Amino acid sequence: MITISRSDPRRLFWGLLASSFTASTMKRSVRPLFSALFFGFLAATLICRVAIRRRSFSFSSAIAELGNSGLMTEELVFNETLLEFAAIDPGEPKFKQEVDLISDYDNTRRSHRRYFSSMSRPIDGRRRGNRNDITSNFPVTLRSPQVYRYWSEFRRNLQLWARRKAYEPDIMLDLVRLVKIPIDSHSISSKRYSSCAVVGNSGTLLNRQYGDLIDKHEIVIRMNNAKTQRFEKKVGSKTNISFINSNILNQCARKESCNCHPYGETVPIVMYICQPIHVLDYTVCKRSHRAPLVITDPRFDVLCARIVKYYSVKRFLEEKTAKGFKDWSKDHEGSLFHYSSGMQAVMLAVGVCEKVSVFGFGKMNSSKHHYHTNQKAELKLHDYEAEYKLYRDLEYNPRAIPFLPKAFKIPLVKVYH
Repeated sequence: MITISRSDPRRLFWGLLASSFTASTMKRSVRPLFSALFFGFLAATLICRVAIRRRSFSFSSAIAELGNSGLMTEELVFNETLLEFAAIDPGEPKFKQEVDLISDYDNTRRSHRRYFSSMSRPIDGRRRGNRNDITSNFPVTLRSPQVYRYWSEFRRNLQLWARRKAYEPDIMLDLVRLVKIPIDSHSISSKRYSSCAVVGNSGTLLNRQYGDLIDKHEIVIRMNNAKTQRFEKKVGSKTNISFINSNILNQCARKESCNCHPYGETVPIVMYICQPIHVLDYTVCKRSHRAPLVITDPRFDVLCARIVKYYSVKRFLEEKTAKGFKDWSKDHEGSLFHYSSGMQAVMLAVGVCEKVSVFGFGKMNSSKHHYHTNQKAELKLHDYEAEYKLYRDLEYNPRAIPFLPKAFKIPLVKVYH
């Protein structure tokens, strides 16, 4: 306490100034300490949440939760040139050409019939099944009365789908309405699923017994009609959503009643379109499916394509520093480069689930490419290593993922190896 004589105004002035300075200095010294303690308390709370929710603890998962909480507000700076290159779709001219040709299709013109025949092949360029069977069924010749009966509806569906093909990252905020609600016949809840298991087809699944763990999830998503019979202990037996690419339905469309239900006729199918002509298969087969058959929104397709291309180009430039963007195009099938079915299934789960578990994504030299087939070689039009990096970021560093809207909160993701 400072005592000042009333008779000395100068001493009174300097005494008050000293008191004021001391008080303000103490306040400034306390504020950083208080802020640090408050931040530490919140961080500890979030770490405890992770440990309790997962019944285990890892520092990396806690950091991921902290990043999602909004406390780590510093934004990552992405390479603008890389973002711009990832936004370019080299397949866009061919896509528009195919849509225009379908809209103006004339069965009497040989060039149109020949072009349709080439479009009907799977995206990997390989024919499947009996050759005579392929050339005698739609959509190769497009001479069946059934096709013409559905032709008008097919063109309407195609035009609607093509018009929506645009970059709109906010589509991630709308996946519950666009996908979850249509496939939930028993509920119209706008809430996310509590837990989802996305089961890939990697041969590495044969090295583990994840079956019981997979089946404990509320929703199990499987890819491209992969078999579960005889593999139940490894991959589980439960299936709630069948996620396929349109090449799969294109093959099923050649069967009676478009039979594409290895998991049962009541299991919904979610499908992304590889080629515009495959909208015809959707149009014809949708009527014969008891369970919902849902096409992914093309805006979601565009977003997935940009994300995967970003990771692929970034990985390429980091590993091959002497090469540039044009070299990436030469090494990655150019306009045929595409994300895998598994990648889009994972991103779908991220949009409609509160917790996502990922199984069967990865490879080993001794493992088969798919656990249920003898195939060992990978398709060159996918960059699986780049997609694995995306999954690691989903689990440990979600802020590093480009193109996602700021308002979208990535759920807890766990990748099982």
